[in-house]
Order: sequence, then C-alpha cells, then structure tokens
Amino acid sequence: MAERAQAGPLSGVKLRRLAAQDLDTVVDIDAQITGRSRRAYFERRLQAALRAPALHTQFAAEEEGVLEGYVLARKLEGEFGRAEPALRLEVISVRPGEQGHGYGDALLGALEADARKHGVFELRTQAAWRDHAMLSFLDHAGFQLGGNQVIDCEIHAGRIGGRDEEKVLAPEHHRLSTEIDYSAPQANDFEALARDRVDVRSLEPADLEEIVRIDRRIMGRDRSAYIGRVVNEALQDSAIRVSLAAHQDGSATGYVMASVDFGDFGRTEPVAVIDTIGVDPGFTGAGIGSALLSQLFVNLEALRVDRVATVVARDNFGLLEFFYRAGFGSSQRLSFVKRLV
Repeated sequence: MAERAQAGPLSGVKLRRLAAQDLDTVVDIDAQITGRSRRAYFERRLQAALRAPALHTQFAAEEEGVLEGYVLARKLEGEFGRAEPALRLEVISVRPGEQGHGYGDALLGALEADARKHGVFELRTQAAWRDHAMLSFLDHAGFQLGGNQVIDCEIHAGRIGGRDEEKVLAPEHHRLSTEIDYSAPQANDFEALARDRVDVRSLEPADLEEIVRIDRRIMGRDRSAYIGRVVNEALQDSAIRVSLAAHQDGSATGYVMASVDFGDFGRTEPVAVIDTIGVDPGFTGAGIGSALLSQLFVNLEALRVDRVATVVARDNFGLLEFFYRAGFGSSQRLSFVKRLV
C-alpha cells in the first residue's frame, strides 16, 4: 500500500475495473514501491476476483492510457466473528512519481461508492505503525483507529496446550463476537502435545454440514452461506487456504479457517491469517482449540510460513488470553476503520 494525501482535486482521470491485462503493470508498480516482485500474490487476487466477483472490488486509475494506480478490496462477511458486512481495503498503490496528485483519493472514492451501492457501509484496513506515508493517507481519508486488535505470533514448534490453557472464561456477552466457546470449562490433565490428543486433519467436503452446525450453536444464527464459501475456497485453492477440522467418533468437533497471505496491507513476506476458529460447545475444555492451533503451526512450518496473525476485539479477553497462551502478542500493525454515511 502506498499513497499519500493529495493537494487538490484531480481531473482527467479515468476510473475503471481492474482487468486481467493490467497484471504486468500492477506488478511493476508494486515492485517499484516494495523493492521486490509479488506477481504470485496479484495473480491470485485477480483470479479470485474473476471466480467470485461479488466478493472482490478492484479499480484502476488511468490517465491518457497509462495506469497510474489501483486498489484491491475484499468483502468481509463472517470473518473474525463479524455480524455486519464490511469491505477490507487490501492494497492501494500509486505509481512512484505520481503519488500526492490525487489518484489515491480517486480510487478510494470509487471504492466507497461501490460499497454503498452494494449495501456495505464500513471500510477496514491495516497498516504498519512505521508506514508514515500510509498513516497520513488514512488520516486524510477519514479512517480512525479500529476497535479490534491485530495480534500475531512467530511459528514455533513448542508445546501448545497445557494444564491451565483452556480454563480461560469468555464472558457470555462475547458469545456473538468470538468463535470459541469457553463457557463450560472442564478439568484438564494434558501432558502430550495438543495435536496428539485430537484427530485433526485437512478440511474435506463432508465437514461442511458439521461446521455449519457448530457455527450456528456458537453464533446463535445461521451463517451457512459464509461457511460454505470459505470451505469451498479451502477445497479449491489449497495453495492459499490451510484450514483444518477436528474429529471425534466420526463427527467434527472444531475447525480453524486460515489462509496464507502473500501481500495484503503491503506485506512482502507470507503470513498466515486465521479468519475463524470454532469448537463445538459440547467439547469445551477438551483441548480442541489448542489441537487445531498446534496442527496449524506444524503445517505452516512445512510451508515455510514464519508468522500467523489474526484480529480480535480488544475487549474479548477470553479469546485474547487463549491466543496469548499460544505465543501471540501485539502486532506491529494497527487496525483502522471508516464508516460510510
């Protein structure tokens, strides 16, 4: 992401949908900004937009036939326990030498207009706290610090799941904002690694019905469309999705929906992002959440992914403690939000 506030209104710019033929130019502009090529990331984003256009919004700013900048965003439906849709601003970039001329504002304006048109009234994004140019742009554009906390963790082979780890309680009022239910903790006597106690495997088509059932029990509402979409992504694009399901006696008892991010929010190194983690309330305290996280770490290490991140409401102390005990901590990234009125 790279753009800064503009001095005045921009004229003569043509805003259009980003197209497949723009890939080379997009990659070139990004490489000039980041110092490296991220072609694979942009190829995946463009392909994802072609497969599911309703979930992706991508615009190009063009002047006199030259692509000067672009913006990529994705619709959030149920990620991170959300109840209302939002648009996640993933990349906004302007050709070096043309920054500060208003292309970023024009692209953001097109994104906001399209969001309102489709009934989405919130933009969300992240930025590294040292990225002063982006922080200035977001401030100028009307973004505010969000109510969520970005946390991350270096992938490690250490033990996840100890005697006290799942004695954490989440207050009842958090039930609709988190995917893990700690409301009925049970005595634990865990000595082995969490993943060795539970049957955890890659997500399969047969898991969908069970995952929808678990999600409905936790969230108190039906989100089968969202769950169906992320399960479908996990099965269709194994290069990105690294989702898992836990099983006992032939039924799913928990799941974690995660993906490997190769460039969102200006990242230049791959980072795994946990979208959703859920445990059947009937198995609270059995170490399911720890087992899912432990196996996820093993799989990510095999993929040579060094870090994993997620977003948690800053007052969701139960879920935060669960992740902190697994080695997570405050990220060097900040969460931002803009309400569209």
